[in-house]
Amino acid sequence: MKAIVYSSPGASDVLSLVDREVADPGPGEVRVRIAVSGVNPTDWKSRSGGTQRASFAETVPNQDGAGVVDALGEGVEDLAVGDRVWVHLAQHQRPTGTAQEYTVVPASRAIRLPEGIDFATAASLGVPAVTAHRALTVHEDGPARLAPGALAGRTVLVQGGAGAVGHAAIQLARWAGATVLTTVSSDAKAQLARAAGAHHVIDYTQEDVAARVREIAPEGVDQIVEVSLATNAALDAEVAAGHAVIAFYADDNGDTFSMPIRPTFAKNIRVQGVLLYTVGEPALDAAVVDITRALEDGALPVGEEAGLPLTWFPLAETAAAHDAVEAATVGKVLIRVADL
Repeated sequence: MKAIVYSSPGASDVLSLVDREVADPGPGEVRVRIAVSGVNPTDWKSRSGGTQRASFAETVPNQDGAGVVDALGEGVEDLAVGDRVWVHLAQHQRPTGTAQEYTVVPASRAIRLPEGIDFATAASLGVPAVTAHRALTVHEDGPARLAPGALAGRTVLVQGGAGAVGHAAIQLARWAGATVLTTVSSDAKAQLARAAGAHHVIDYTQEDVAARVREIAPEGVDQIVEVSLATNAALDAEVAAGHAVIAFYADDNGDTFSMPIRPTFAKNIRVQGVLLYTVGEPALDAAVVDITRALEDGALPVGEEAGLPLTWFPLAETAAAHDAVEAATVGKVLIRVADL
């Protein structure tokens, strides 16, 4: 089979296209024939040696993807050969991700797709959608699960609504009944955020974000999904309602943050980190069930008309796909591995 591999961390030129034997699934595992591989910032950061470093002789990158179950390991009962699935965290603590024609993953990482969901949508889930789900379910007084009405009466601010996680957070929060505000940096990104379903879009390069949020939500926002805490911590504390949670999932624009102490503790604000690699299996399992239900309801479409433009590369150009994500290409970068 064709596979993209690297043997040492570095720039994208460490990636190469090779032929490898197709592996058999072990107990509790499935083999998936990959149609589409999704690329996330965590993939190029891991390849470069910045995050999730592991000492494998050879690694196939990319955590997310979609395809068809090709073989079952011993003890797998919830999936069948021929099932169409979306795959998440394929490369976590393992040397084989989705940038190859066949990948072997724990059965819990391959989630059966509802009818009518294409592989582009499926490969765009994974890290972004599961991260967004977790960020929306960590409020101590809020729901631990998402469903229609679960966030009814709540106001959610998504910082960076044109990114992949921001897009998924807008969609999931809207599906769950929240009033959704989001920030963007251009008219083009504002159009994408509206297409994703945001009720209110604020261009932080042109508007006073705090003033606009107070106009929309005079009592403050209940939940904040944050991509750049280093930049926005003080602002988040200012616009947060009492007992709000600020759920941050990235370190864009800096690796430290500060916020005013007295107004923050006076409101009983909680700042909550979100990282899928350490969040635990119960949270991951809850997320995939809820995300699948949202898919069934048609709540997670992709494409420019749905607020998430797709940029495609062939498998042989995986290095270029990684570079595109590192360069902050707007939308979702996907790799076409096979036509299934």
